[in-house]
Amino acid sequence: MQVQTAMIVLAAGAGTRMRSKTPKVLHTLGGRSMLSHSLHAASAVDPAHLVVVVGHERERVEEAVADLAKELGRTVTIAVQDAQNGTGHAVQCGLTQLPEDFTGTIVVTAADVPLLDADTIGELLETHADPEPAAVTVLTTTVTEPTGYGRIVRTTDGDVASIVEEKDATAAERAITEVNSGVYAFDAARLRTSLGELSTDNAQGELYLTDVIGIARGRGDVVRAVHTDDAMRVAGVNDRVQLAALTSELNRRLLERWMREGVTVLDPSTTWVDVEVVLAPDVTLHPGVQLLGRTAIAEDAEIGPDTTLTDVQVGAGASVVRTHGSGATIGAYATVGPFSYLRPGTELGAHGKLGGFVETKNAQIGAHSKVPHLTYVGDAEIGEHSNIGASSVFVNYDGVEKYRTVVGSHVRTGSDTMFVAPVNVGDGAYTGAGTVLRRDVPPGALAVSGAPQRNIEGWVQRNRAGTAAAEAASQAQQAEQDHERQKDGQDQ
Repeated sequence: MQVQTAMIVLAAGAGTRMRSKTPKVLHTLGGRSMLSHSLHAASAVDPAHLVVVVGHERERVEEAVADLAKELGRTVTIAVQDAQNGTGHAVQCGLTQLPEDFTGTIVVTAADVPLLDADTIGELLETHADPEPAAVTVLTTTVTEPTGYGRIVRTTDGDVASIVEEKDATAAERAITEVNSGVYAFDAARLRTSLGELSTDNAQGELYLTDVIGIARGRGDVVRAVHTDDAMRVAGVNDRVQLAALTSELNRRLLERWMREGVTVLDPSTTWVDVEVVLAPDVTLHPGVQLLGRTAIAEDAEIGPDTTLTDVQVGAGASVVRTHGSGATIGAYATVGPFSYLRPGTELGAHGKLGGFVETKNAQIGAHSKVPHLTYVGDAEIGEHSNIGASSVFVNYDGVEKYRTVVGSHVRTGSDTMFVAPVNVGDGAYTGAGTVLRRDVPPGALAVSGAPQRNIEGWVQRNRAGTAAAEAASQAQQAEQDHERQKDGQDQ
């Protein structure tokens, strides 16, 4: 009969060294909180029960757990550790949320070990169960600087004898470089018994979960260890320096994976991708690219340089240069940038164009249509094969309500056209430069607005006397008069 597994994720610590109003486990790397990374890894081994132990800022952490449970599509149970009395006490709190008759394997992890993955947990479970279930199996690694970690003390035969915390270690024990990762697999019944034997007789006056190893050895139970050579996989986060280091390491691993799957990354040192980003083969990422959230880039697309996309879908063969976008869709073979700003709700059709200094929001722009430069398109729909002239504005807001503009297909609008919504421009229509559209334009019509130009001679000298402009105007007028006199003299 297959042994059931329960997961207990410890997330109750205050994380004071983060010096943050945000709970430590809610700090993010790679687009997910540390808590999210931990629960994704735990859920991936499909445990029968998944428990999160909360304490510090419990309301905020509980809310995050509830959101993650929905995202993962499974039940995640909350256990509360009111007093921070050590990891042993935290696990005691976690056990209260498991069925009393649960007799399987209990895996304990921490929510501040964000790079721990399901494969590593799976290896721990396999070692724990083979050839017969152990009382406890601990995941260890070796580091060059072990300060702060619990040391793995082994017997002369190489078996795990105990785990000694830093503050309780002797000088010889502090010299040990094999350390405890804080990840364990326990036999449920033996864990319950051992937790009842824990003592606070130590340097920190807490119930150490690590003491369970010594207790199990003293009873003659089987104690095993799984050593991982990948120390970063089990590295914890206690401050922002460590968070930055693991963020960089996670990004390096993500980029390496994508490059091995056919993505070109020209400068990995300046390129960042989140864990949920999806990249197709033959995508090219130029320097200074950040792909965040659930961004997806189709094959042959080129992104960057200097581009940040959050939750953006980019079609095959598209080019996006020096652009900031979020919640947008860019069609196949479209071109965007430089210096474009795509706000949520933007949909650019295949072979479309958004050029320099163009901003869009809640705008659907059809295939082959172009908004080349210096334009704002908000709350609008533009058909196919249309061209919006430079310096145009879709005037969508009257100070109270927002309104929508609809522009048809094969429309040509002159520079500096103002679309005062709500307004419709029919297929094949044109507008003159400087037109202010306040009424609908029928298909095929030319729309113009404004009075005939009128020049008021001498206005600057009369109204801006003494200014540089007035002086320049006077000099120009004098030069014209001199030129006319010279011309008249030649004619005579």
